[in-house]
Amino acid sequence: MTQFINPPEVHKPYGYSHTAAVPAGTELVFLAGQVGVRPDGTTPETLAEQSEQMFNNIAALLSAHGLDASALVKITLFVVAGQDMKTIRAARSQFLGESRPASTAVFISQLVDPKLFVECEAIAAKTPA
Repeated sequence: MTQFINPPEVHKPYGYSHTAAVPAGTELVFLAGQVGVRPDGTTPETLAEQSEQMFNNIAALLSAHGLDASALVKITLFVVAGQDMKTIRAARSQFLGESRPASTAVFISQLVDPKLFVECEAIAAKTPA
């Protein structure tokens, strides 16, 4: 089982963990960066809709490996500068539930498609059966 540790010598994290230790013999699943594009190829117009769709896409990828959000050990968010982090955090919290993977968020000038506001890449751990 992955061990998440937040030592008292470091500030208390808000909605994430500072470290994630994956035990030997665990399969790692690397997810390509996901954006808020629907399965039909359309892109929602709002940050809230894109954030929700992005996490739905991640859920579908995890499910394809028999996993859910609790398997995530690391996520990285790329957010177009000027977007509301509260909106993204709300979608993230809803998706993650009680899970608290190690996380990084970075403001950037633009994603590949200027219609996109946020992207998330992730690493999950699949514990041997």
